[in-house]
This record gives sequence, structure tokens and C-alpha cells, in this order.
Amino acid sequence: MALRSTVYKTDLQVSDLDRQAFESQPLALALHPSETEERMMVRLLAYALHIGEGLAFGRGISSDDEAAVWQHDLSGNLQLWVEVGLPDERLLRRASGRAREVVLYAYGGRAVSVWWQQNRDTLARLGNLRVLEVPQEFSRALAACANRNMAVQVTVQDGLIWFAVGDTTVEGCLKRLQPAD
Repeated sequence: MALRSTVYKTDLQVSDLDRQAFESQPLALALHPSETEERMMVRLLAYALHIGEGLAFGRGISSDDEAAVWQHDLSGNLQLWVEVGLPDERLLRRASGRAREVVLYAYGGRAVSVWWQQNRDTLARLGNLRVLEVPQEFSRALAACANRNMAVQVTVQDGLIWFAVGDTTVEGCLKRLQPAD
């Protein structure tokens, strides 16, 4: 018998002062059996940082033809493809050919540096790709906040991110790898 995904219910409130985006919405996140809470919470962070009309979660970790998070316009055109983790560069090349913008939220501590050294030159050719590193202490703190029923408030100002779940607030800042600072 196949293992089932675990559903996390979230009431998400976003106040992104950098983008002037202010939204509130209920979400259901599916934690795939082979996915960690850290990855799920980075997906939720990515969703919050791109919140807007047409944004949705992809089918999941086992689907290479769908993004972790993506956004289609009203005509059905793929505008945004968001990945999390350290994917194969071929996936990012394919996504770059399909979407107007591709964003990767790389996490995993020292593994990010190794992955970036191996893929930097190839990925530099993708003009519509942004690569952001989620510091390990930030992604682990997000994972520690995971709860099956969460009220999440995300505030962004001047590049700083405050991610609050209940009485716990995690503060972090993403490091831009591509395009280079």
C-alpha cells in the first residue's frame, strides 16, 4: 500500500512591503511521504514571497513536469516557475524554456555551495533564472515551526523576512546567487 501525503492546513497572511503585496488566504499543503517538513516550509515561504493571482502549488515532489510553485496568467501562459532544493540543472533549463521567469530557492547548508560550484556556469546562461539561497539556520527554523494547523504571517521589508507561526517568529534574509550581486 502506498503511503499518503499528510495535509497541513494554513491560514497565510502576507504583507510584502517591498512588492506592495498584501493578501490573506487559506491553503492546504500536502507533505509528500518522501518530502521533509523543511522542504515543505521552504515551498510555503516561496509561495508567500510570490503571492498573487494565479499562483498555485504543483502536484508534488514526484512530478518533474510541474514546479513546486507556479503561476499562470489568465490566458493559461506560464509566467512563473519556482523550484526549491537543489534540482538537476536540466530541470531548470526546461523550466527556463517554458516560463517567463524561473526562481530557485536553494537550501541545504554546505550542499548549496557544492551544488552551486558544479552548476553556476551552466545556469549563468539562463537569463530568466534567479537563484536565491535560503540560509540553513533559516530553513531549519522554518521546519521547526511546521504544524498541521498553522496561522502564518509573513512580512517582508527591505529584503528582510519575518515568518511568524503562533508565538514563534523566525527572521531571515535570502542570499542572491544569480544574478550576482
